[in-house]
Amino acid sequence: MTPAPRVSTGRFLIDNAPWLGAGAMMSFLSAFGQTFLLSVFAAEIMAEFGLTDGGWGLTYTVGTGLSAAIMVWAGGLADRFRVRVLGSAVLVCLALSCLFMAGNRMVALLPLAILALRLFGQGMASHVALVAMARWFVATRGRALAVATFGFAAAEATLPLTLVAAKRVLDWRTLFVLMALVALLAIPLLWALLRTERTPQADAEVNVQAGMDGRHWTRAEALRHPLFWALAPSLMAFPAFATAFWFHQVHFAELKGWSHLSFVALFPLGTAAFLGSTIVYGWLIDRFGTGPLLPIYLLPVAAAFTVHAWGPTLPWGLAGVVLMGLAGGGQATLPSACWAEFFGTRHIGSIKAAVAALMVLGSALGPGISGLLIDAGVDLPMQYQAYAVIFLACAALVLPVSRRARATLPAPA
Repeated sequence: MTPAPRVSTGRFLIDNAPWLGAGAMMSFLSAFGQTFLLSVFAAEIMAEFGLTDGGWGLTYTVGTGLSAAIMVWAGGLADRFRVRVLGSAVLVCLALSCLFMAGNRMVALLPLAILALRLFGQGMASHVALVAMARWFVATRGRALAVATFGFAAAEATLPLTLVAAKRVLDWRTLFVLMALVALLAIPLLWALLRTERTPQADAEVNVQAGMDGRHWTRAEALRHPLFWALAPSLMAFPAFATAFWFHQVHFAELKGWSHLSFVALFPLGTAAFLGSTIVYGWLIDRFGTGPLLPIYLLPVAAAFTVHAWGPTLPWGLAGVVLMGLAGGGQATLPSACWAEFFGTRHIGSIKAAVAALMVLGSALGPGISGLLIDAGVDLPMQYQAYAVIFLACAALVLPVSRRARATLPAPA
C-alpha cells in the first residue's frame, strides 16, 4: 500500500484534540472492566463469597466468556449510533455494573456481575473508542489509535496502585460505588468533547475508506475471507496468554524465587515500553500501512515468553516485561487499523465486534486453561515456552495471507 501524505503530528493533535480526548477517555474508563483492575479485588471477593482460587477463576471465565458472545451483537451498534450517544449508554451501563458488583451479596449472581463489568468495560468502552478512531481518521489512523490507547495505559499505570492504597481506608464495595460515580460524571464531558461530533473534515462520508478490491466488506463477507482467519489465532492468543501471565504473576514469582513486590516493581518499565511502542506503531501504520507490520509485532512477545521461561533472575524478568510492552503497542493499534484498511470503514463496527469477541474469549480462556495445566503438573515456564512457539506459528501464518491481501488494496486517493 502506498502511504498517504504525511500530516504533522503537532498539527494533528491540536486540530483533533476533542475527538482524540473522547477516545482516550473511553479507553481509560474501560479499565473498570479490565483484568488488571478487577484482580486488585480478588482477595476480597474470594473471602466475601467463600471462593477458592479455582472457583474465582471459573467464575471469571464464565462471566468473560458470556460477555464475548454478547459482544458479537452489541459491537455492531457502533455502526448505527453516534459515539456520544452509544458511549453515554455504555457508561451508564458500566456505572450500573459497578453498582451491581458493589451491592451483590449472592455468589450465584457473581458471574453476572463479572459479565456486566467485562462487557461494558473491557468490551464496549474500548470498542467504542477504537472504532471511532479507525472510522474518523484515515491518513492519521495509526496516531489516532495510539492516542486513544494512552487512556488505557494511563489507567493501567495509575488505577491499581491507587485502589490498593484506597483499600486501606475504604471498603472494596465503596470503591466500586466511586467507580460508578466516575463513569456517570464522564458522560457530560463526553458530550462536551463531541458537541460537534464529526470526522475532522466535518462530513462522515468524506472519510469513508474502501478496503480490498475497492469496496466495503460486510461482516459476513469478512468472516469468509482468509485474512480474517489467518489473523484469528493471534487475536485470541495475545489476550489469552498475556492475561494468563498477569493472572498467575504471584505463582510465577514464587517459582522463580522472587518476591512478588520485586517483580511488580518491574511493571512500570513495561508500561513505559508499551507507551513508546504505541507511538512508534502509530507512526509506522500511517507511513507503511498495517500489512507489513502484522507478522512482525508478534516476534517480541514470542521472545518475551522465551525469556520468562528460561530467565533465572529479575533482570531477565525485566527484559521479558519490556518485550511484552513492546509487543503490546502493536496489539493496541494494529488490529483496529487493519480491519479499516483491508475491509473498509462502513461496517467497521460490526466487523470489529467479531474481533473483539474473539479477543474477549481469549482473555476468558487463558487464565482457566493455564490454571488447569498447572494443576496437571505443566508448570508455567514450560507453558511459556509453548506460548512462544505458538506466537511464531501465528506470525508465519499471517505473512503469506497479508501479502496477497495487500495486492488487492486500492491506490490511496
